[in-house]
Amino acid sequence: MELQGSRDASGCRFAIVVSRFNQEVTSGLLAGARQALAEAAVHDDDITILHVPGAFEIPVTALRAAETGRFDAVICLGCLIKGETMHFEYIASAACHGVADAAAASGVPMALGVLTALTEEQAMARAAAGPDNKGREAALAAVEMATLFRQLPEGIDS
Repeated sequence: MELQGSRDASGCRFAIVVSRFNQEVTSGLLAGARQALAEAAVHDDDITILHVPGAFEIPVTALRAAETGRFDAVICLGCLIKGETMHFEYIASAACHGVADAAAASGVPMALGVLTALTEEQAMARAAAGPDNKGREAALAAVEMATLFRQLPEGIDS
């Protein structure tokens, strides 16, 4: 047997956790994600957007959203731009590992759309409208995973 996700996620429910830090970039990521979900036949009523202060707050919010049992997948969007200190590396690592840990702990698929860019120009290019928008890519991954998981059995028979 082979299973794979679909591009039609009608009836699926999604949470989008989006950071307000670097909002000019993250608003572009959010727009890309929303467009991809619309193209996948997801109704606005099936999308909940959770705004958080920064990338560090994304994982715990994604976990809390997943634990509600309301969502088929969680899309995590943020932007970190490298500065002169090590802060970028610590927050990027915490956000990425935290999202992976939250997905493993909850069993709910989570798509990582947290940009880690060296410059604002790089970040803006990845958040621009169009097929290369990283928010769009994260939403498409979430759609595929949500529809795949809907095909899997709930538990394993002993």
